[in-house]
Amino acid sequence: MERSPVDQLLTPAREGVLVAVKAEVDICLQKESATGDNTGIPGRPLLAQKAREALDKGLQALSAKKLAEAEKYVGEAVKLAPGHPDVLFVQGVLYLNLRKWMQAQSVLEKAAQIDPSNAHVLGALGMALTDQGKYEAAIAPLEKSLQLKAGGWETHWALGKAYYYRQRYDQALKTSQLALTESNGKAPQIELLVAQSLTAVGRYDDAAQTLREFLKSHGDSPEGATARRWLEGLAKNGKIR
Repeated sequence: MERSPVDQLLTPAREGVLVAVKAEVDICLQKESATGDNTGIPGRPLLAQKAREALDKGLQALSAKKLAEAEKYVGEAVKLAPGHPDVLFVQGVLYLNLRKWMQAQSVLEKAAQIDPSNAHVLGALGMALTDQGKYEAAIAPLEKSLQLKAGGWETHWALGKAYYYRQRYDQALKTSQLALTESNGKAPQIELLVAQSLTAVGRYDDAAQTLREFLKSHGDSPEGATARRWLEGLAKNGKIR
């Protein structure tokens, strides 16, 4: 989906991360009260028992990466409660895992209209937009999700990528570095975005060191060839010795 930057001396505006932002978000739904009537959540629509049961089964399947099973149960929940924000959110997350970005965007936008302060919905929506290359549109929901203190490393990664493509390189560097730290090694590909951002702000030696460290630990990965090519490009263009 993205183009390689460092091939042309890492021309910042054209550089791209070759790995899509991880299409996973934490699923955090607010439980109903003990009486089952959502007391204390003003204006929030009720979710009938059958719909809740189907949604719970869908969540369990989604967490276990059983996507076909998740589709079945989430589909049942959608039929029973098509306009409920919790159902729309989980459906959106399912679409993200299925890499159906446009469908994810559509249902998550509906969920955000109903529940505009739901940080998890906003984070997922931002990821759906980022995965389609809609970087400008992705920034606001991702930023708001983080302001509400609910976003994780996936949200920071998506936002760093969006900043990068909108040529907000200082913010891209800060955010991608934060994503890398928070991920605790779960997504080493983030190092490539860090390297791109370092190059974009003129820190060529730091970018080269980041690429070398990536190659040391992940040289055999699919992204290893990209990192190696970018490092060679920096040397070829006289940016590093």
